[in-house]
Amino acid sequence: MSMATPFAWRLARRYLRPKTESGFLSFIAAVGMAGIAVGVAVLLVVLGVMNGFESELKDRILAVASHATITGLDGPLMDWRPLSESARREPGVVAVAPYVEERALIAHGRAVSGALVRGIDPSLERSVSTLDRDVRGASLAVLEPGQYRVLLGKSLAADLGVRIGDRIVIAAPHGVATPAGVVPRLRRFTVAGTVDSGLYEFDHNVALVAREDAARLFRTGEGVTGLRLRLADPFAAGRIVRQVAVDLGGGFYISDWTREHGNFFRSIATTKSIMFVLLLLVMAVAAFNIVATLTLLVREKRSDIAILRTMGVPPRTLLITFVLQGTVIGCVGTALGLGLGLLVAANLAGLVHGIEALLHTTLIDPRIYLLDELPARVTVGDAVRVCVTAVLLSILSTLPPAATAAHTQPAEALRHD
Repeated sequence: MSMATPFAWRLARRYLRPKTESGFLSFIAAVGMAGIAVGVAVLLVVLGVMNGFESELKDRILAVASHATITGLDGPLMDWRPLSESARREPGVVAVAPYVEERALIAHGRAVSGALVRGIDPSLERSVSTLDRDVRGASLAVLEPGQYRVLLGKSLAADLGVRIGDRIVIAAPHGVATPAGVVPRLRRFTVAGTVDSGLYEFDHNVALVAREDAARLFRTGEGVTGLRLRLADPFAAGRIVRQVAVDLGGGFYISDWTREHGNFFRSIATTKSIMFVLLLLVMAVAAFNIVATLTLLVREKRSDIAILRTMGVPPRTLLITFVLQGTVIGCVGTALGLGLGLLVAANLAGLVHGIEALLHTTLIDPRIYLLDELPARVTVGDAVRVCVTAVLLSILSTLPPAATAAHTQPAEALRHD
């Protein structure tokens, strides 16, 4: 084997060189190489987009959502202060912040929109989220009790047509009974800034106010809707929040970010697996080009193969020769595809923006995809998996024509020469 390999390698290199009489074969080999390259590049970009979308969505959700929440079963938590202190001492809990939350109607002129009004303590909110960095035109500190200021999500503010300094009306869902009937509770708030988290679902639905202001509007008194928990390990949120609730004595409704947003990540994982299988078909088609190239080459070189056999070259050497040819085509195509895929993935956001500007359209609609840009992150594991798969397909595609060459009978091949 060791003596046959150098000779087989020299013979394979000779057959790979483009010549006038084999120009068509060289063209087919180039097409097969290009097919492998395109398949590898497309698969890397698609998997990179899936990875980037999942990672970016996860980062943005964790930035604005609670790792876990504890709420009352039958209304507000009235004794939330001792509960908060006890929860903060639990293993795995980094910080705790109370909140008051209720759906309401927001009106500005003739524009009306439903929203989730969340009352927060700015100083405590900074310990459980990174919302402060997403506030535009102000900071969370402007939410002082009694000032009735509000921070609107960027998309929500755009839908209402409001700017900083405008006044809006928030209507609570539960009205006040009067002799004239049920009158909704209304309160004017001043827009102090906007929130641009990059997560459309959040920016389109949330209005932040001071916790005390929300308590007055929704009539929760000294109670709060629940406690938001920041955890040392967000991916263990379900287990940790269950243990915290048990240690606090039970009687709470618990939730965590994996439960509220788990469908997003399950659908991404499923789509990623399906796309990997489907895009393998692109490389399978390119592998058929390698089969065609080597089959035509074997037919063209039948006389050479027969002469080599009569000179004592064993079938194994001929088998190795054509396997090496297909392997070289596959490896070169894989390397080109790897470079092209990494280049496109690294500049994908700019390419998408350029296409949008050129076509005057929106390819990434945040109302559909939740994000306003297309991130791409190619992992080492995905790159290795794609490249190994491409090379294996290339090697497997060489076996039928290589076996045909190895089993060529000299007398049969030279009969008509």
